[in-house]
Amino acid sequence: MKKTILLTVTVMMAAPMGHANAIERACNQSDQRAATPQLCGCIGTAAQVTLNRSDQRQVAGFFRNPQRAQDMRMSDRPRDEALWDRYRAFGNAAKAMCG
Repeated sequence: MKKTILLTVTVMMAAPMGHANAIERACNQSDQRAATPQLCGCIGTAAQVTLNRSDQRQVAGFFRNPQRAQDMRMSDRPRDEALWDRYRAFGNAAKAMCG
């Protein structure tokens, strides 16, 4: 738990103020009622901790088109399976960090 908090603080300090990553922007632009700026910021931080920029851009597309996530989940391509594993790790991190 302490490592997660330290890593979160480190990432938050390293990120330029006012600079949202692709996932945070996608979350803020979604039509979900629960998508508050605070929650989206936390989810964006979890993305910075667990996903590289390329992964973040690809996963951000899941907010706009959830079918893309389902297609990737069902894919047998090793590249898609590897991204899906990283996506699950991101989801677990976001849940632990953001509630």
